[in-house]
Amino acid sequence: MKVPYTWLKDYVDINIGPQELGDKLTVSGSKVEEVIISGGDITKVVTGKIEKIEPHEEAERLKICSVNIGKEENIQIVTAADNMKENDIVPTALHGSTLAGGLKIKKGKLRGAKSEGMFCSEVELGLADEKDIDGLMILPADTPIGVDIKEVVEIESAVLDFEITSNRPDCLSIIGMARETAATLGTKYRMPEFCYKEKCSDKIEEALKVEIKDELCKRYMARGIKNVKIEQSPKWMQDRLLDAGIRPINNIVDITNFVMVEMGQPMHAFDAREISSNKIVVEKGNCEEKFTTLDEVERALPEGTLCIKDGDRTVAVAGIMGGLNSEVKDDTAEIYLECASFEPVNIRETSSKLALRTDASTKFEKELDPNNVEAAMNRACYLIQELGAGDVMEGIIDVYNQVKESHSLEVSATWVNKFLGTEIPGEDMVKYLNSLDMETILEGDTLKVNVPTFRCDMYIKEDVAEEIARIYGYNKVEATIDTTTTLREPMNKRMLNERFITDVLINCGLSQSISYSFISPKVFDKILVSEDSELRNAVKIKNPLGEDYSIMRTTMIPSIMESLGRNYARGNDVVRLFETGKVYIPSEDSNKIPEESNTIAIGMYGECDFFTLKGVVETLVERLGVAKSKYERVTDNPSFHPGKTAALKVRKDVIGVFGEMHPDIIENYGIEKNCYVAQLNMDILCKLSNIDKKYSALPKYPAVTRDIAVLIDREILVGEIEESIKKAGGNLLESFKLFDVYEGEQIPEGKKSVAYALTYRLPDRTLTDKEVNKVHDKIQRSLEHKLGAQLR
Repeated sequence: MKVPYTWLKDYVDINIGPQELGDKLTVSGSKVEEVIISGGDITKVVTGKIEKIEPHEEAERLKICSVNIGKEENIQIVTAADNMKENDIVPTALHGSTLAGGLKIKKGKLRGAKSEGMFCSEVELGLADEKDIDGLMILPADTPIGVDIKEVVEIESAVLDFEITSNRPDCLSIIGMARETAATLGTKYRMPEFCYKEKCSDKIEEALKVEIKDELCKRYMARGIKNVKIEQSPKWMQDRLLDAGIRPINNIVDITNFVMVEMGQPMHAFDAREISSNKIVVEKGNCEEKFTTLDEVERALPEGTLCIKDGDRTVAVAGIMGGLNSEVKDDTAEIYLECASFEPVNIRETSSKLALRTDASTKFEKELDPNNVEAAMNRACYLIQELGAGDVMEGIIDVYNQVKESHSLEVSATWVNKFLGTEIPGEDMVKYLNSLDMETILEGDTLKVNVPTFRCDMYIKEDVAEEIARIYGYNKVEATIDTTTTLREPMNKRMLNERFITDVLINCGLSQSISYSFISPKVFDKILVSEDSELRNAVKIKNPLGEDYSIMRTTMIPSIMESLGRNYARGNDVVRLFETGKVYIPSEDSNKIPEESNTIAIGMYGECDFFTLKGVVETLVERLGVAKSKYERVTDNPSFHPGKTAALKVRKDVIGVFGEMHPDIIENYGIEKNCYVAQLNMDILCKLSNIDKKYSALPKYPAVTRDIAVLIDREILVGEIEESIKKAGGNLLESFKLFDVYEGEQIPEGKKSVAYALTYRLPDRTLTDKEVNKVHDKIQRSLEHKLGAQLR
């Protein structure tokens, strides 16, 4: 929210600069995003009166203007602006002038015509954004000619841009920030003038009726204004609005916007001629009703839109924007002022559906105080009467069905100090809370706090402590050592392993996914599970969200395949995913809860193959320190490709299965690439893991390396060869590495050549050739006898 520094000073005596004020308010909890100081770099800009306007002979869009700047001779300026007329007074940048942002202006020629300067809009003077301004800045007719623009327009200004959190709607106003400023500086703030006299004897109750048909409207207040004179608002009001980022329009609209910024309560003015039924009805509109808003855009109102109606005809979208059919026009002579309070959630939903976010909706969706409605209405009527914009009719219409009352809190001052780690006297606590308009008294050790209705964030004692702390000063609270002890038990081995597994898989380049534990019974058909499989015996949910979420999963393969399919549908060419979750196996005893098994699922496609997935599984097993693991070919799992599937085994236990998915399953999920999936039992992996790493000294004694190459049947797996080498190598065999597999010329049909590099070493002495030869021969004989290998 943009708060002009000068506007703030209207209600608080501030004796420090805007930058220092911003720092102090930030420390007290009102975060200042930026202090915007503008106008100091503008030079040689004067007020000029346009005495003559002629068309440019060479360019239809350009106009040649003769401008009186208070000198003996007029200057000539060529412009493309079209909102000025003869005798208008406008800011005029002369040759050599500087505008906002450091823009330099020099005389020159436009399409052959001499131009000795440039006319300025609010944008060039740094008073507004380009999107808010259309045309030159037209100054009042009584503005002196030829004087420095800084003497007639407050160009040098400061604006504090606050980040207002959603729980502090009371700060979405000048008055709200004046209250915070006064409390921060330890001074008082003043409220604006509200008192006025009703000059028109006509009664509003006789001219208009109001009916609220939906509880989404908490309060609706209306007043009538007669003898309205539509004209420009005074310069001081225009300056305030421009500083706050709002474009001035006319006196009536400007007053409603002024009150919205000042009091934090949006208002709206209807042309009384357009309320033909003489009755305002607040109710939900018809579904998909077409309605043209003030921005001249026709919109289809979604279901649930709260509308302000002239009988049956919609004239405004409640809390968001008025209608073009009831806007205030230049010849409007009578208006009805609306000031209301609406349900914030409905305003937010409607604004989102309409893709229409306004200053009013931004405030209403934060839950404004309905008790502020009357003060805002009185302020608007005061300004209308003070500016001579109209006469206020007698009476007021106020439909307030949901009255909001203030509430009280009682807090121990001793508790506050203990909670904050401070020693603030109770009397000072009372002073801090009273400075925020929370009437507080101290009875013994108890603070009795009356919470005003505009503070919708004060409900528990911690809220009171926070208010005391921020006005006392967070920077004054001394740091203390935390003496809190935790009752939480240390993380067990399984939890540590779960975190470790997640880290390992992420380091392997996988991204973690999350899915629901409940699935559809149809997924078993999608992954080709046989009709008699135990996987189909799933736990049924009594009150499911629908058939697609009616059972608990017994396998995580459908979950990871669903994630792969979703990524493929969205055009992701390379995907690496993993998920850790539970599968639920029903107990044979119906009175017992199902067995919950923690499971790891890995899925990938694109730029990968079976060995890519196997590498991830091997890395996980190795990093977990699972001993005596091995991999065996699997050909009977219907969900996987029969020739590209393996099982992870530790001793005799099957820990999981991984491989390429069956082509029919890949097609069922709408994927046109080979998919590779693994499902591992995390509970067993964690139980067998040993992630405690111990230091091993570098070997002192040299290693002996030998190569061995054998001819072997093509069907024999490398895993079988390596298992045989391990068993025969014993303690002398430190490591081995496959470095060649060859099939082709000089190799008999049905055979393959496999070659390994073997490393032998003992930690306490140097091996002899005799010892190495003995073990190497043993490995060779083992390969020959167990696998039918022939030494090459």
